[in-house]
Amino acid sequence: METSKLYECTVIIDGGLQDEAIAAAMEMVQKVITEKGGSISSVLDIGRRKTAYPIKKKTIGYYAHIEFTAATPVIAEIERVLRYEEVLLRYLIVHLTTPLLEMRKRVEKYSVVIGSPEDNAASETEAAEKAAK
Repeated sequence: METSKLYECTVIIDGGLQDEAIAAAMEMVQKVITEKGGSISSVLDIGRRKTAYPIKKKTIGYYAHIEFTAATPVIAEIERVLRYEEVLLRYLIVHLTTPLLEMRKRVEKYSVVIGSPEDNAASETEAAEKAAK
């Protein structure tokens, strides 16, 4: 019997679509994962972002991360279905190993999100230090 492993699927949907079409595409990706035997643990919608380079002549994409558990053979079936979807500019499924999860925790611990209260406090202290000099 196959054991389930933790995976992360990052998708880039055509950003030029209407919000309803993007929501339908996200539902389709989640439905494919669950129908093939995966169970979704979290969905993180990043939103529309400018791509680093044109993908299929598009420069705006809607980014999302889906964490799920599934057996190894299920991944090939999910990729087979996602490969032929026109609204998906790119997708990537990564196996989340223990070292990768530990590294992610360390990065989250020491990273400061721009615009967060910690970032604002850091910029205020820098401004106060400059004013004191």
